[in-house]
Amino acid sequence: MRESPGHPSESTPTIRVVAAVVERGGCYLITQRRATAVLPLLWEFPGGRVESGETDQQAVKRELLHRIGADVDVGKLISFVSHPYDHYVVDLFLYECVLVADALESRAVSAFKWVASADFDQYSFTPADEASMNKLLGVGESHLGG
Repeated sequence: MRESPGHPSESTPTIRVVAAVVERGGCYLITQRRATAVLPLLWEFPGGRVESGETDQQAVKRELLHRIGADVDVGKLISFVSHPYDHYVVDLFLYECVLVADALESRAVSAFKWVASADFDQYSFTPADEASMNKLLGVGESHLGG
């Protein structure tokens, strides 16, 4: 039996991923994946996998510190999307976060930027992050052609 695109089989692994939505002065913090990563050089909200025994909040804090040296306070869950890729499904949970200290550096990412939501279309995002942004920004809802 073949899988149809976008409909993973029961045996397809699901990866729980968390990411931070950090806003400052009308701009949002995004990071660029390394050239050697899966989905190389695509942009995303900063974050990563939730490890076994870890809460989402602990994972957000650990991943942001590891990737960009950011210490954050993790707030409420603001979005969830489940996105099928070829060999796995990503369940992406976006959390509202506030920077505690603003001394960011590219530790485990290719780059980071502060970008206005109106300029998101100038960046190539991972499919799961793009789906999250569309949900957050209300793209595809009834105000098209407006």
